[in-house]
Amino acid sequence: MRLRLAFCAVVLVWIVLLVRIYYLSIKSNEYYAEIAEDNVVRTKLIAPTRGQILDSKGRPIAINRLGFSISLAPHLKQDVRMVEIEKIVSIFPDQNATLLEKEYKKQNSPYNQDFIQIVDFIDYDTVLPHFAELNLRPNLKLDSSSKRHYPYNFLASHIIGYVGRSTTKDMEKDSLAKLTNYVGRSGVEAFYNNVLQGSSGVRKTKVTALNQVVEEILYEKPKSQDIALNIDMELQQFLKDTFGDAAGAAVVMDVNTGAIIAAGSFPEYNLNPFVTGITQKEWDGLIQDLKHPFTNKLVNGLYPPGSVIKMGVGMSFLNSGKIGREKTYFCGGYIELGKRKFRCWKASGHGNMNLNDAIRESCDVYFYEGSLEVGIDFIAQNLERYGFGKKTGVDLPNEFVGTVPSKAWKMEKYNQQWFMGETVNASIGQGYFLTTPMQVAKYTAEIASGKGLTPHFLKSIDGKDVEFKPTELFTPFEKEQLPYIRKAMYEVANHPKGTVYRLLKDNIVPIAAKTGTAQVISIPQSEIVRMKEKDMEYFHRSHAWMTTYGPYDNPQYAVTVMVEHGGGGGSAGGPIIKKIYKKLVEMGYIKLPEVVEKTVKKGKK
Repeated sequence: MRLRLAFCAVVLVWIVLLVRIYYLSIKSNEYYAEIAEDNVVRTKLIAPTRGQILDSKGRPIAINRLGFSISLAPHLKQDVRMVEIEKIVSIFPDQNATLLEKEYKKQNSPYNQDFIQIVDFIDYDTVLPHFAELNLRPNLKLDSSSKRHYPYNFLASHIIGYVGRSTTKDMEKDSLAKLTNYVGRSGVEAFYNNVLQGSSGVRKTKVTALNQVVEEILYEKPKSQDIALNIDMELQQFLKDTFGDAAGAAVVMDVNTGAIIAAGSFPEYNLNPFVTGITQKEWDGLIQDLKHPFTNKLVNGLYPPGSVIKMGVGMSFLNSGKIGREKTYFCGGYIELGKRKFRCWKASGHGNMNLNDAIRESCDVYFYEGSLEVGIDFIAQNLERYGFGKKTGVDLPNEFVGTVPSKAWKMEKYNQQWFMGETVNASIGQGYFLTTPMQVAKYTAEIASGKGLTPHFLKSIDGKDVEFKPTELFTPFEKEQLPYIRKAMYEVANHPKGTVYRLLKDNIVPIAAKTGTAQVISIPQSEIVRMKEKDMEYFHRSHAWMTTYGPYDNPQYAVTVMVEHGGGGGSAGGPIIKKIYKKLVEMGYIKLPEVVEKTVKKGKK
């Protein structure tokens, strides 16, 4: 019995050994072959060059400057590496030896066998005279590198945006960020980052045990993609020059497609310092400037819309079925609710007003009375459908939605009930109401075209046009009312009683318009005669709105201007609007009858 047990044990041991030998020699062959392959085949990912950004005429507005990076061999003793670092600093005095040493130490480790990059970019022309000298040093390595550059510096800065160095968080989200070391931080640089950064290339080589390349097995080029925007930098420059030292925003949008051919948030800022890192002094200057140059006012500036909202409010009146086109309210200069007076901008009143009259002359009392009859919730529902209180979809990051106030909104935000006085304030774009210039421009373009539009800067990717299809926004009933609303806007600029008739009656392009004066401070009830805007302190003056489209009979472009603390909408926005339309004709964006066009060209000469 014992002999049998011993025999079985021996047999069992041999079976285990045979199974193990079979596994190691046959089954594990593939696994160890892969390890061996890794020992002799080295795979390296190649960073793509970031795609360029062009304007609508093919002018480069974001490019890559060529240069070199400098790396040191790993595991160098301190005295050896300091010799190399001191050599670099002697040739390129703007480099800091302490910072280069710190960068080397951060990346050096027993497991790192690759050269350590300590200088990420020096301009090509600066390195070239010293290239041979540096290239002969065995502990130094020069590699081609590129750096993002914005040729126009300040111009269109909020649209273009800038790139910045990749953070650990960026690298965790996107492996390419680790390879390229840069990501888009704002503007279209951020919005289209995945397009612009392209895709990596691959290089596979056979290497010796000493990491020397024997043979190249595979090479795939990295791919990059350029994008073109709808903006025209010549028109951008004109917009900036026309705006001058004022703060605010302007948008010029195609009413049929939503393409934005020019837009600006003013004042602008220089993009180039952000690529390698802005200094504390530069940053402090930006954030302490009371005109807020770093804020993208196009999509992040929130302002009361004032009277530019009256077309949308008027449409909600018609939609309610309670107020028809010809229904009138009497304007005696104010209405009373309880002990408070809500005044019209015209102290003597406008008399009897229907909707057309009220839009043309911007009568506040008409909208006070109508809003009390229709109710804030119904008005809010309509305005939200027209694009207020939500994103426009424009291709810029971090767009704000603004506020369309209602009873439910106030209860949710403040846990307070709604008052009638808040309804009349909201009806003329005051109180809690907040919007962005982009929302107002979109809403104006949609009134002009009758289509739902997506405002956009992108024109094409690698030469292929990108289409943004219009949608159905207005109901059949609303489409029937639009000609009436448009006519009222036309009279704003072309009827003797219109609020900007004197400013725009001789405008070269017949336009439809609406002005708005958005108060930033409340007016005391005791103040019977309101102080003139020009006599107020700058930051107490109202924001000035003017939104337009033209030509009236063949709408092509919407032009919206908002001047911070500009006072009256017409007086601040009118001259800017007038110049923009003239420029659109001169540049061929708007085609006019031949006789008119000759007059414009003659005036230009």
